[in-house]
Amino acid sequence: MLRALYVYNTLTTFSFEPSLYIVLQISSFRESRSDDRRFYIFTATKTLHLRTNSKKDRIAWIEALASTRNLFSPRPLDENLSAVPNDLSLSTERLKKKLLEEGVSQSLVSECEQIMLSEFAEIQGQLRVFCEERSTLLDTLRQLEVLKHPFSSSECEKYTVFSTTESSDEIDKQEVEEVSDEEISFFDTHESFHELTISDDSMTVESHMNVLAESAEQLNNKEDSFREPLPLDVERRTKLPDPLEKEKSVSLWSMIKDNVGKDLTRVCLPVYFNEPISSLQKCCEDMEYSYLLDKAYEYGKVGDSLQRILNVAAFAVSGYASSEGRHCKPFNPLLGETYEADFPDKGIRFFSEKVSHHPTIIACHCEGKGWKFWGDSNLRTKFWGRSIQLDPVGVLTLEFDDGEIFQWSKVTTSIYNLILGKLYCDHHGTMHIRGNRQFSSRLRFKEQSILDRNPHQVDGFIEDASGKKVASIYGKWDDCLHYACIDGAGKECRTSNDSSLLWRLNSPPVNVTRYNLTSFAITLNEITPGLQEKLPPTDSRFRPDQRHLENGEYEKANLEKQRLERRQRMSRKLQECGWKPRWFQKESENGPYRYVGGYWESREDKRWDGCQDIFGEFNEDAAVS
Repeated sequence: MLRALYVYNTLTTFSFEPSLYIVLQISSFRESRSDDRRFYIFTATKTLHLRTNSKKDRIAWIEALASTRNLFSPRPLDENLSAVPNDLSLSTERLKKKLLEEGVSQSLVSECEQIMLSEFAEIQGQLRVFCEERSTLLDTLRQLEVLKHPFSSSECEKYTVFSTTESSDEIDKQEVEEVSDEEISFFDTHESFHELTISDDSMTVESHMNVLAESAEQLNNKEDSFREPLPLDVERRTKLPDPLEKEKSVSLWSMIKDNVGKDLTRVCLPVYFNEPISSLQKCCEDMEYSYLLDKAYEYGKVGDSLQRILNVAAFAVSGYASSEGRHCKPFNPLLGETYEADFPDKGIRFFSEKVSHHPTIIACHCEGKGWKFWGDSNLRTKFWGRSIQLDPVGVLTLEFDDGEIFQWSKVTTSIYNLILGKLYCDHHGTMHIRGNRQFSSRLRFKEQSILDRNPHQVDGFIEDASGKKVASIYGKWDDCLHYACIDGAGKECRTSNDSSLLWRLNSPPVNVTRYNLTSFAITLNEITPGLQEKLPPTDSRFRPDQRHLENGEYEKANLEKQRLERRQRMSRKLQECGWKPRWFQKESENGPYRYVGGYWESREDKRWDGCQDIFGEFNEDAAVS
């Protein structure tokens, strides 16, 4: 029985009873020379024997499988692309000669030459990363079948599978042909694949191909197909450590009743009101659904600009999903504190740094599959008796490799019922996602009222460069988002929810914490094996009060928090004395902070020049001298 046609980007697999997964993208198919009903599927790890009801059925099956494989493989994987050509070079002699002939000064020519060589070096680096990723993908594809669902002993007795470590082109097919019928049991396509039976003579090859293609398209529209990662060696934790101490109850009102109307970023609260992640790590939470940007990139590559902006809008909304039920505040980073997150399974590398103490500004930069995301953020926070209002300041920028750029700012967040009632947060305001090409988006986060029975609503639309609405978006920021196209008469053309689904919330973790962290957030402060020696001393994972809180050592956490806050008070004086961020700098006096590069290279060399031990002991007199 054909049980699943599963698509992960360009990876195509299918499975049937028993639990055996076949990776079609690295498979080949061959007809038997001795029996016109049999055919074989050769993969990197095994040979599968199948038998149909007739020769016509066999032809239909092979063509349908090959068509499905090609549907998601616009070009074959080429092993030779794994190596970076060594003869890549760039000559600037002709350009220099031409500029000098036109009367351009020698200094300007040299400057232009350096710009060109710098750009070329960056392209070389991107090509090297691309080739390494392709090599990794080839290895992963070959391992996928073994890692996914291996045969049980009973299944191996019923069906014969030849294991091999060579590619399908190197298999000795003659040896397979010489094995007798008594030694081999074949998968019967009529019995094992009865949902796609091919015994009807009136059913054409094209019909079978359409059946497989339609199955693939249905699953391709479901976000779960993009959400499941490739198996990798790094295993992330699924729960926080068990607390070592019993937590004390503390009244929030007793702590902040004297600070009404003040900026809460300057109010020193006990560690009990924190969650065990920093604001730098909180920024990384926005990348939980980065697969939406991967989809947006792929849609743009094939010219579907509407689907690109729809997925960008879904990504912008998805960053709020983790805030539901999160009532504790993240740690305010120290000046110069950093955080990195490397998720090969997601295909992203994230980095953030606290670049200013007053005002508090955090800058971040993330690289994904065909896109870059960056921004800096500052929160203007005020306490109004029964609620806290957080107004974000800053612009987020998303740039695809093809040059398309989107920018937006976050909406206002309010936390209610600080004194009486159930504590809850809400996001409200308008988010305008501006594009530099064909489409932009405007989304409205509806403010929750006291009698609102359907809170957390988001609605909006996509408009083209002329201002014409071409699609609408609707849903909830803590659940899911859908879209509907708008026809020429301005009428929405809504289809089934499955076909119009853009994004859905991930399932909550099995091990729920009192902080209501998501499964993704639980991994952010984890130090995986081999990571500690690669990190700079400024990384949030080394912050002692945050680590003690995660371990449930509340007294130690509170003492460390007080110690570090005394150190934090020196940050303003450090800034006034000319302190500069290590990894970011402003584009202009009033412009945003941009990543200047060099972090991941320093990480590779384990060279952290200029990165101080900001969490260690310090001499206050020496710090201000």
